[in-house]
Amino acid sequence: MTNYPKIKNVSIKDVKFGKNVEIIQPLNLYECEIGDDCFIGPFVEIQKGVIIGNNCRIQSHTFICELVEIGSNVYIYHGVTFVNDKLKQGRPAFGDKKMWESTLVNDNVYIGSGSVILPVKICSNVIIGAGSVVTKNIEKPGKYFGNPAKFYSD
Repeated sequence: MTNYPKIKNVSIKDVKFGKNVEIIQPLNLYECEIGDDCFIGPFVEIQKGVIIGNNCRIQSHTFICELVEIGSNVYIYHGVTFVNDKLKQGRPAFGDKKMWESTLVNDNVYIGSGSVILPVKICSNVIIGAGSVVTKNIEKPGKYFGNPAKFYSD
């Protein structure tokens, strides 16, 4: 006997779009808000409750989980992953949303390809280098890179 999986087709569901938004499918956007003049590339997932500001660009293969808010003029390069579960109990929260934490990315932030953003607050005017892992709040404008991401001064 052959078993068949439960298949859910989401693609785009209950999304509040601003003006002049361009999206490239395939992707999954559901129960989120996308501001004016945004671009969302293919193979992106933006989950329930996420808010994206105006004039943002989210490149391919990016995952933005619940409890993330992104300001305006934010450029998220390819393959960036946002995380809302810090595994506080030594295991995944398995849908226990009380264990999840939020992320706030303010305006004029550039997040390099392959970066991972844990639940943090990132101030405006920040550049995060490719492959960085942001584990703590960024409270000072400037350039950050590494694992964990650290401030870089020229």
